[in-house]
Amino acid sequence: MKNKLTYTSTIPAEMMSQLDHYSQKLNIPKSKIIEHAVFNYLQLLKRNEYVESFKRAKDDSEIKELTESGFSDFANIIKE
Repeated sequence: MKNKLTYTSTIPAEMMSQLDHYSQKLNIPKSKIIEHAVFNYLQLLKRNEYVESFKRAKDDSEIKELTESGFSDFANIIKE
């Protein structure tokens, strides 16, 4: 990420203590640990949205019909 912004927030004291501990232990700036944690959490949220969209699509009759017709087309193509 090239563009950086400053963000100020508060966290529980115990969490800051753990952050300090691992920052020193791993010789990584606290900001980098937080950056990685937020990135991983956002990836998890995106993944969960993706899973939920498939769950919704599974019960959608129009999506099922499109999928089945698409699969038939695919099956015909590989038979050729």
